[in-house]
Amino acid sequence: MQDDTLLDVRDLSTGYGPVAVVHDLNLRVGRGEIVALLGPNGAGKTTTILTLGGTIPPHAGEVRYKGAQLKGPLHKRTRRGIAVITEERSIFKQLTTATNLKLGRGPTEKALELFPELRPLLGRKAGLLSGGEQQILTLARALASDPDLLIVDELSLGLAPLVVKRLLEAVTVAAGRGVGVLLVEQHARKALGIADRAYVMRRGRVDIEGEASDLLARFDEIERSYLRARPSDGQEPGGAP
Repeated sequence: MQDDTLLDVRDLSTGYGPVAVVHDLNLRVGRGEIVALLGPNGAGKTTTILTLGGTIPPHAGEVRYKGAQLKGPLHKRTRRGIAVITEERSIFKQLTTATNLKLGRGPTEKALELFPELRPLLGRKAGLLSGGEQQILTLARALASDPDLLIVDELSLGLAPLVVKRLLEAVTVAAGRGVGVLLVEQHARKALGIADRAYVMRRGRVDIEGEASDLLARFDEIERSYLRARPSDGQEPGGAP
């Protein structure tokens, strides 16, 4: 049987300088699968994303992509078919929407096919777009590059419900085309609604994992016990989730 695993994280410990924030993390993302990574503020989710994107080095453990060890900075990982969207929207605010799209790794026309609502905005500076339009631009540029793996940190942060729905629908369509997705999302219930599987982190460790449908059925219990931040959970610098 063919192994469809794209991302395989084994016993990963990582953090900032000598301080470990994430401990013994194991997770997997398969081809065409949406995997949600959930948890309260300070649980270690953003630190995990930064490590998988090559921004910070791991302390221990192994990250494998398509069966081979994943190393190097983000630009090398993008060449291997990985797209990473951090919680800070990666746009060039002084450049137009059109130029932002041209700076991506995929063709502009493909981005516009995915998100035709960007067409009227092509001549506008990205810094003048609304927060939702900026995030649509960010996701359009990422998906236009035809990634095999999409890693997303807080896609819907601070956005209106209709925009959130549009973004999550686009992620679902991408997964339907075979893109593996690792999704950190503040709207945990919505994330579980589109995910295949999920991991719930607390204090730098995975406390729960399982089928998203099963976790969604237990959502109220999980929210009470695991998704509400406590003072002792604040392990990541700057209150990063």
